[in-house]
Amino acid sequence: MPYDAMSPPTGSGDRRAVMPDAPPSPASAAPDGHTAFLLHWFPKPSETFLFDELSLLRRWGVPMSVISLYGRHPGPFPEPAAGDGGIPVHRLGIRALGRIARDAARAAATDPSARRLWGTVPWHRWPDLEMAGENAWAFLCGFHLARLARERGVTHLHACWASGPATAAWVASRLSGIPFSFTAWAGDIFPPDGALPAKIRDSAFVRSTSETFAGHLRAEAGPHAGRVQVVRNGQDPSRFPAARPFDRPGLRLLAMGRFVPKKGFVHALDAAARLAAERVDFRLTLAGAGPGARSLRRRASALGLGDRVRFPGWMPREGSGSCHLDGDIFLLPSVVDAAGDRDGIPNVVMEAMLHGLPVIASDVGAVRELVRHRETGLLVPPGDDAALAAAIRDLAARPDEALAMAARGREWVRRHFDLATNCRRFLDLLATRPEADHG
Repeated sequence: MPYDAMSPPTGSGDRRAVMPDAPPSPASAAPDGHTAFLLHWFPKPSETFLFDELSLLRRWGVPMSVISLYGRHPGPFPEPAAGDGGIPVHRLGIRALGRIARDAARAAATDPSARRLWGTVPWHRWPDLEMAGENAWAFLCGFHLARLARERGVTHLHACWASGPATAAWVASRLSGIPFSFTAWAGDIFPPDGALPAKIRDSAFVRSTSETFAGHLRAEAGPHAGRVQVVRNGQDPSRFPAARPFDRPGLRLLAMGRFVPKKGFVHALDAAARLAAERVDFRLTLAGAGPGARSLRRRASALGLGDRVRFPGWMPREGSGSCHLDGDIFLLPSVVDAAGDRDGIPNVVMEAMLHGLPVIASDVGAVRELVRHRETGLLVPPGDDAALAAAIRDLAARPDEALAMAARGREWVRRHFDLATNCRRFLDLLATRPEADHG
């Protein structure tokens, strides 16, 4: 990517990028100046929610660019607007190591405040090597980004994650004086980040995408709790055609996501084994990919589920709709993993609800902000495959009630998780940058 990829759009927002079907955005909501958004990767196949949000802001003409702390993601991204969606992206990664090292050394030699920063993040006690490595890299990137942001006329830095991207934004802000903010989800604040209180303290604001985790963030913030504001993410409802659950013989179960421990897919398999033992006629589709794929396949075989479980692999969003349209019930068997990582408000559940599928989910993280028990779906205890199997039998035995819950779920998402509505609220935060309540 050319080095000038961070150049701000001309005028008030490069009107050529505004698409005719973009939902209108109030002019009063547009922030002044140029906002640089910091991420690990952009675009990333499993982060379509960020792609959607940033693409919509771009289409609204918001002066912006994206900074990716790493290089180009190796995975596929078969979106209709392939690649970066027309958003200016400045990628770092190993190719930028020389520039990053030079900027860090230059700052340490000439700026006393830069030297003091070396006594902060590098000395935190991180829960694991992965988190330590991510934040060490982000810390170094911050020195480079401080110079780059000044040169490119950036007026605000917003990190799309509370982890490494927020660390980089914090360092860059401390060096450049450019204000920063960040968004917190779930896995970026669990397990605990030792630098989180300092990042909240020095931010213009913190966006929590759930009420559930806003309380955790405010507790971490102490006297700066007023900086934490709740603005959910969202989906464009027009993208999701309605499924027709229970319209064919046999029960069709669907679970979807990354094959990692916190998604709890092993419990979906164990629940399926219970259903098989009871001679329930069903098929289970586990759509996704990840380090746990081989283990899940082995477990399905060991449980005698080989002909009942389908593993179609990673499903790009434009192809995943076929799974939803062929489903009867969507399962989210998530758990809190050994490191403390957990789901926030999973987009896969939001998408299933917009397709009109009945949902059974573990009561973990912020899931209950989407799945309200017996109102918009069913909640079961995490890790309880017996309860999951019982909930599946319950919905299958009462399809009319299941469909009524699914209809309420679809309306709940449309009302509270609409992409355009929540993007406008986020723009309001960027425009006003609320001050902390020090009371």
